[in-house]
Amino acid sequence: MGPLAGLRIIEMAGIGPGPMAAMLLADMGAEVIRIERLDPGTSIFPMDARFEVAGRGRRSIALDLKHAEGLPVLLRLIDRADGLIEGFRPGVTERLGFGPEVCLARNPRLVYGRMTGWGQEGPLAKTAGHDINYISLTGALHGIGHAGEPPMPPLNLVGDYGGGALFLALGMASAFYERERSGKGQVIDAAMVDGAAYLMATFFGMHAAGVWSADRGTNLLDGSAPYYRCYETRDGKAVAVGCLEPKFFAEMARLVGLDESFVSRQNDKSAWPEMQRRLEAIFRSRTRDEWVALLEGSDACVTGVMDIAEAPRHPHAAARGAFTAQEGVPQPAPAPRFSRTPSAMPAPPPQAGEHTREVLAAGGFGAAEIDDLIGKRVAG
Repeated sequence: MGPLAGLRIIEMAGIGPGPMAAMLLADMGAEVIRIERLDPGTSIFPMDARFEVAGRGRRSIALDLKHAEGLPVLLRLIDRADGLIEGFRPGVTERLGFGPEVCLARNPRLVYGRMTGWGQEGPLAKTAGHDINYISLTGALHGIGHAGEPPMPPLNLVGDYGGGALFLALGMASAFYERERSGKGQVIDAAMVDGAAYLMATFFGMHAAGVWSADRGTNLLDGSAPYYRCYETRDGKAVAVGCLEPKFFAEMARLVGLDESFVSRQNDKSAWPEMQRRLEAIFRSRTRDEWVALLEGSDACVTGVMDIAEAPRHPHAAARGAFTAQEGVPQPAPAPRFSRTPSAMPAPPPQAGEHTREVLAAGGFGAAEIDDLIGKRVAG
């Protein structure tokens, strides 16, 4: 099931974008084998494995790579793989003995995916960081937030997932495609700082053209326009207003009762403060769901702001089957959708080392050899 069925990918366990990229590839049908540590240490968010949604759809084996016999086990598994995902700092896998040069010498068709924040070279390459640090250098973080206030982190969506996981998955899928012509694998250097900058491409162009300001909270899409922002409703919830085009703005104004004089002055910035005050008062006059009943399904481009518990229950999400549940944990269904090679519903996230025996057996290890590795605490 899925367009990537038949591919086998080794994932070195990590956090953030690496697991998300592996989930994307697994959801598309690839067989993903996660290599866990025997002693995984303490997580930032300690919780049972079934809640690790980004870990779904793969098998798990626990290895001690510091044991003298651990590295040879990993290399034998890599010999039979199509791809590898690692998210260590530059130079770590080389030091541990499974860097790109070693792996590609053994398996020339391997697609070696490297996921870092800063990239494999540059003055910051070997320093620590997180999503907020990577996007801070790209212009993305600076543009998010209210005028006169510090920038607001957009969860870890822009660096970890948008600029990291998606670009690593695209890079690896592209390399798999190219390998069909050349017969050769290659190394993918996916850096969150690069991907987040890429996501800003349109805004760099608009800024150069003089139609996007570097001043936060003064642009069309950053919440300063009264017709592209959120408004609080009577019940303390919110609606999202996004009627950029004049005909959609006119429809919104008609349906909510905004004075018709504002329609001809939609893009008159001198009218924006009063327009915003009027809309604030209007939307506070009803509950979110009352506005939803009136406006969703029209061309007013107004929707209710769903919280994370409500989102899977929204009628549109339900009609499309956009969410599924594994062991009682709601989560997004695989996307995008394929007409001829649809993705299967993913298996729940595994416990660390849950599939050690079967993965080793499939990797060519005999039963006695597996027992010996487990007995010596090389595997577990």
